[in-house]
Amino acid sequence: MASPPEKPVANPPKKSGWSWFTSFEYDKENDEPGHARNVLLVVAALITAVTFQAGVNPPGGVWQDNGKGHTAGRAIYATHKAPFYVFLISNTLALSSSIFIIVLLTHRFPFHFEVMIATLSMIVTYGSAVFAVTPKESVKFRYILFTAALPYVLRFLFQLFKKYRHNVRFRCQNPCSDC
Repeated sequence: MASPPEKPVANPPKKSGWSWFTSFEYDKENDEPGHARNVLLVVAALITAVTFQAGVNPPGGVWQDNGKGHTAGRAIYATHKAPFYVFLISNTLALSSSIFIIVLLTHRFPFHFEVMIATLSMIVTYGSAVFAVTPKESVKFRYILFTAALPYVLRFLFQLFKKYRHNVRFRCQNPCSDC
């Protein structure tokens, strides 16, 4: 008895290192940019929601009373300085990056101005909540502000470098210039 013909693999291996997650990669030939944008917006919105909630309501909650070395309304987790610092910096970086992605992906969309107002308001709310629950002696807030600005600064520097590299390459291809 002849065996039925084998079905082709949905995404055939492109390299010898093909693995299970290759079929989930973005493929410029088959995937539409609009669908990729929608997926990125959903992922960024989920990350934003989770990190916002974690910053507003920190792990372990807040002290309910004034007691031995703590103040009511301050994060309990802040009693562990180094881990709390790592949490706060990482959470702020994730929130800032995901908000940046949302702003970039909704640029020139209808209601972009309203999206900007909403995200700015959310950033201010996050910042005020973090400042409210974080004991002043446990965190240097300039590091949190620097972390929040980091995705924007890195993107700006990346774009600047790309433009500079393009200008240098263009000048070097020009036969009249002295490279």
